[in-house]
Amino acid sequence: MRDVRVKICGLRTAADVAAVAQAGAAYAGFNFFPKSPRYVTPAEARVLALEAPDGLCKVALVVDADDATLDSIVSEVPLDMLQLHGHETAARVAEVKARYGLPVMKVIGVAEEADLADLMDFQLVADQILVDAKAPKGAVLPGGNGLTFDWRLLVGRKWLKPWMLAGGLTPDNVSEAIRRTGARQVDVASGVESAPGVKDAGRIAAFVAAAG
Repeated sequence: MRDVRVKICGLRTAADVAAVAQAGAAYAGFNFFPKSPRYVTPAEARVLALEAPDGLCKVALVVDADDATLDSIVSEVPLDMLQLHGHETAARVAEVKARYGLPVMKVIGVAEEADLADLMDFQLVADQILVDAKAPKGAVLPGGNGLTFDWRLLVGRKWLKPWMLAGGLTPDNVSEAIRRTGARQVDVASGVESAPGVKDAGRIAAFVAAAG
């Protein structure tokens, strides 16, 4: 048993939360980026977060959110972590962490080895790092595009903070991804959906089983 922790991101319904909890995932992600098909409002996310059982880490995904936006989310939704998925600087990560008193996960988009340089700065201020496939130029979404990157870039690397692997993971490839990268945590959104923003309980269960 590898005991890999799984994050299922972009939950939109009570059935999604139930499926994630039943499958044994460690994290439930709520997407607050309005352009995403997985977007939920703070009011909607509050209802979903209150459905989550104890022990399921509730994560808010935001993209270059200002303080007013974060204030609205944090004041309404019972959260355990903030995930910054935009162009936030290390200074901004530190600001957010200090302002809200919540652990912060910073996302790093990777397409080539040079992209990993940013990780060194962010690991000094973030609580966790999420290594994702870099979005194509001109893409509307910063993540959740179903793209992978060259996992060989991560082989043998060690960082100061816990990290999570994302980017095009599915029930079919997640086991290989874990084996090749040594990831102890993995994140998925589109890879467990039947259509953009529509989670599939069977694929969620299969993904968690394959990761474990």
